[in-house]
Amino acid sequence: MTSSKPEFAAQPAVVAPASSKQEVRCAVRFPIALPVVLSTSKGDVPARTRNISASGALFELDQHIPSGIGIRFSLRMPGAVLGTPHDVLVHCTGRVVRCSLSQHSYIAAATIDEYQFAEQ
Repeated sequence: MTSSKPEFAAQPAVVAPASSKQEVRCAVRFPIALPVVLSTSKGDVPARTRNISASGALFELDQHIPSGIGIRFSLRMPGAVLGTPHDVLVHCTGRVVRCSLSQHSYIAAATIDEYQFAEQ
C-alpha cells in the first residue's frame, strides 16, 4: 500500500522592501473632535482631540507643547461612539511624544499610559 503525498515545490520567501512601512496599531482609533484641557507641569493647555484610542490621542492646539512632558486630561466619550447607553467620563494620564506646527495650529501626539472610567 503506497500513500500518495502531494508534492510542494519550495517557494522563495517574499520579503518586503526595507523602504515600505507598515503601521501597526495597538487599539482602535476613534476619529472624534472633543474639547479637552491638557494639564501639564507648566500649566493648562486648551485643546481638541482629532482622534483617540486606548493607547494614545492626537490633539489640535494653539500653542506648542514640549515632547516628553506629562499630561493629564479628562474627556466625556459619547455613548454612541462606545456603544453604551450613556456618555462615559474618562480620566487619562500620559505624555506628549511629538508636537509640530500644522497649517494653522499645532498637532500633538500623546500616549495614554493610564486611564480610568469615572463612576457616574
